[in-house]
Amino acid sequence: MIRVLVLVASLMVSVSFGKDALAGQIPELMNPVEANLEPPMKVPFGPGERLEYDVKLGFLGKKGEGFMAVGDLETVRGRTTYHVTMAYGGGFLGFSVNDEFHSWFDVSSLVTLRSIENTQQLSRKRYKHFELYPERHVWERIDNGNSEEMPTSEPLDQISFFYFARTLPLEVGQEYTLNRYFKESGNPVILRVLRRDTVEVPAGTFPTIVVQPIIRSSGAFGDGGEAELYFSDDSRVRAIKDLRRTYAH
Repeated sequence: MIRVLVLVASLMVSVSFGKDALAGQIPELMNPVEANLEPPMKVPFGPGERLEYDVKLGFLGKKGEGFMAVGDLETVRGRTTYHVTMAYGGGFLGFSVNDEFHSWFDVSSLVTLRSIENTQQLSRKRYKHFELYPERHVWERIDNGNSEEMPTSEPLDQISFFYFARTLPLEVGQEYTLNRYFKESGNPVILRVLRRDTVEVPAGTFPTIVVQPIIRSSGAFGDGGEAELYFSDDSRVRAIKDLRRTYAH
């Protein structure tokens, strides 16, 4: 049994949160028809937040790098959204990966409206473009024409779940069961609040809340995995500081 620890240590490069970040951007994106939209939800993140991290394989050291970033606000079908990007790349012993994920979710309800995955592992490339229609309980995959009924009117994808989790109380010992993944096969999503801890990363030393997310799908947060997210528990308002997952082979 070989256990390989993958450590993703996040370095905060620049941060702007909530209403201060939104105030200068929403007026530029809203036209008179959109002016009746509900105001943005108060959240601990906003355009300009960027996390950079290294991917390490135990004692072998750095084998890749990536980032998570909240870009400028964008409109999707007339609704103002956060556009969030997560990307990472690296390689080890001939295996290479270069993945990029995008999520657009509504600033008022945090409901996901669009999700794009662009991945490359070795020579295998995949591109998936989903349009989510909460009012109709339907998602459509633009790249191949497939569609399916959604189990919820408040859908989230794997990336928007990161940010939605930061709006929850996250009390130690609590377990949140959410049926909000946009594909029925991925539900329920479980967030277990394990403990408080202190972590040291290049940006400094931080008190954190440790959360274990479980999504019924393949990937880093699939059922049966041991992924842990470390959210800062201080004035930085739960930015993701650390992500750890142990793989067993």
